[in-house]
Parts: sequence; C-alpha cells; structure tokens
Amino acid sequence: MDTIYALATARGKAGVAVVRLSGPLARAALTHLGADIPPARQAAVRHLYDAGGVLLDHALVLVFDAGASFTGEEVVELQLHGSPATVAAVLRALSAIEGLRLADPGEFTRRALENERLDLAQVEGLSDLIEAETEAQRRQALKVLSGSIGARAEVWRKQLIRAAALLEATIDFADEEVPVDVSPEVLELLAQVETDLTREANGVTAAERIRDGFEVAIIGPPNIGKSTLLNALAGREAAITSEYAGTTRDVIEVRMDLNGLPVTVLDTAGLRETTDVVEGIGIDRAMSRSAAADLRVFLMDREKSELALTPTDQDIVVYGKADHYTQQVEGAVSGLTGAGVSELIDRITAVLEKKAAGAAAMIRERHRIAILHALASIETARNQVLSGAERSELAAEDLRSAIRALDSLVGRVDVEHILDEIFASFCLGK
Repeated sequence: MDTIYALATARGKAGVAVVRLSGPLARAALTHLGADIPPARQAAVRHLYDAGGVLLDHALVLVFDAGASFTGEEVVELQLHGSPATVAAVLRALSAIEGLRLADPGEFTRRALENERLDLAQVEGLSDLIEAETEAQRRQALKVLSGSIGARAEVWRKQLIRAAALLEATIDFADEEVPVDVSPEVLELLAQVETDLTREANGVTAAERIRDGFEVAIIGPPNIGKSTLLNALAGREAAITSEYAGTTRDVIEVRMDLNGLPVTVLDTAGLRETTDVVEGIGIDRAMSRSAAADLRVFLMDREKSELALTPTDQDIVVYGKADHYTQQVEGAVSGLTGAGVSELIDRITAVLEKKAAGAAAMIRERHRIAILHALASIETARNQVLSGAERSELAAEDLRSAIRALDSLVGRVDVEHILDEIFASFCLGK
C-alpha cells in the first residue's frame, strides 16, 4: 500500500497539532525529515528539517510497529506546535518525499478495517464517536467502538453454526440409524437466537434516536405561548413572539441537550381553522411533524381546550401563560416568567430516558435490516425442522443464510456497497 499522511487534529491555532503517517515508508519519512527513529511506543523529541536543511519544528515523535497500530501498518505520529504555519510547512515537506501522498477522507480507518483492526460496526461506532455531541451519544458510540456488536454477532453465529452442524450430521448419516433426535437441541438454539435478535431489532429505533436525536413537538392553539416557551427552553430568542395569533407559520427547530440526550424541540404553528393559505401550510406542517415526533407537548388554554388533535396517554399536557393566572395552577407553565419550565423539562427528560433505556447495541437501519433477514431465515429453518428429518438439508441452508446476514453486521460479507458512504463522513486524518 501507499504510505499516506494527513493532519489528524482540527485546523487552526492550537497548542498541539498531530500529523499522522501510515504505511511501509512511515519510518523512512521520518529520516527524510532529519530525525532519528525512536523505539516503538516511546515518545521522543526530535528536530524536523525540510529537504533544504531548514528547521521545521521541535516535535514529539511516536512510532508504532505494524500490527500494533490503529491501521495495522507502521505508523508515525508527529506532535507539532499547533500553528497553521508549522503544520503547513511539515505537510509541504512530507509531500516532497517520494512514495508519500495525502490521505483520502477516512483512509486511515479504512485501512484499519482492511487489516482487521476494526470490524465494520466498530467503524460506524468510531464515526458516531467523532460526531457525538451529548453524553448519551458518547456512551453509545464508545460501546459500539469497543466491539459489542461483533461480540454479540459472534455468539449468535456460533449458536447457528452448532444448529446447522447438528442438522448436517443427520444428513451425513441418513442411511444409518442416528441414536439421538437432534431437533429439540436445534429448536432450542434457534429460540435463543431469535429471542436475542428480536430484542435487538426492537431496540434499534431507540438507539437511532440517541444517535440522531429525539424530536419533541410543542403544539397547541395560536397565541398560547408556544414560541415563548421554546425561547425559554433554548435560553435565547429562537422564535419570533408577538401578541398576534398566527405569528409562527413554519416549524422552528432548536437543538438541546437534556441530561445527556440529544433533543430537537419543535415550535409549530398554532392549530386553528384559517382561510390564510400560508398559515394553512404551516398548520399542515405542524400536524405532520407532530405526528412523527417522539413526544408531543400539548400547550393548552384552560378556557378553550378543543383542538384538531387530541392528546393521548403518551403525550404531555400543560397549560400555557401561567403568569396570567391569579393563583397557582398545577401543570401550568410560562415561558415569560419561567414558572413550571423546570418541571416540564424534568417530565420531558423522564419520558425520553425511558425510551432510551430500550436502546439496543445495534444503532443503524442497516443493522435492523440484517437482523430481520436473519430472523426470517431462522423462522423458515424452524418450520423445516418441524416438518421432519427429511427437510434437514433445507433447514441447514436456511441457517447458512441467517449466518450470512449476521456476518454482514461486522463486514465479513456484503460491505463494498456501503463503505464509500461511511467513509465520506470522515475527516482526512481519520
């Protein structure tokens, strides 16, 4: 493979900038920069020079042997003083060395995948970890990066291989009297795997929400204080407020972090009958987005509570403009004074935390589809086993299909068509 290099830290001024090299010429590149090669994994300060002998920087150099690095190849990391000029000078010097080239986006991680340092699910976890903005996202991404999906898939794989082997034994000895009926053990193995896979498939939606964010829609009649409440939740003037009904005509989104959970709060147009075409479009959007939201907060008027939408047990119902009441009203909030806002945030957080608690190790739609394919094959295999020993060969083939579906989770098969999409989101130094 080529030897690649790239800046692995963010561009701009910083205390330290890290330039990473990976490939068979990584060590040789260091000598081209006029530096002695330190022992593997022992950081050492070295003076770096360009081809003309001009001092580039005093860098902390770290070397990794092939097989013991992130990519699985020889890797050299140069920890430079983090000025843009220093980084640019070192990158220019590396570009002048024959056999080196600038890395493509995600190429370091792609090499880690190709060299079996990471499986495909771990690559996805690393991508999510880089993008993590909240504590829940960080924990979930780190769990995937640690190999939890691969570990679970391997357990299921071994159980299915055991079941297939038992069935194939009956095929091999079809002309002989097999002393033991293997179907009870096979059916038990299939039931165990099916239970686990069903639980994982059901938890993918919650895991996706942790990664992409929950949506909470504030809905209610016009001029009840929805935009003012949104501004109070956001801590800034995110939405225009006025005393005139119908001010909000589009869905306004505010990203928040609620106890580590990523949440997008939606301020929607007030729900009412209207002849205004533009306001009508806003109301239609409000209905559509609120239907798709993970949680709806109904901000109601105590005097006029009828709406086109009816709250359900899954919704939170509160009363708006608590500052207008002469006495305290339970469940009332005011974005203007802040009354009841903290309690509302606690209620929203509690509901979303309960949803997040059902999150599975699988975090993407790709994972759910692979699991559903495996489940379909397992169901077919079970029916074949129940039909009698003469269907063992068909059942074994169905189990091999289920195993292939599980293999796709970690990239043993069927990965090329998704690699480009995954690595397109990575930066050059990763």
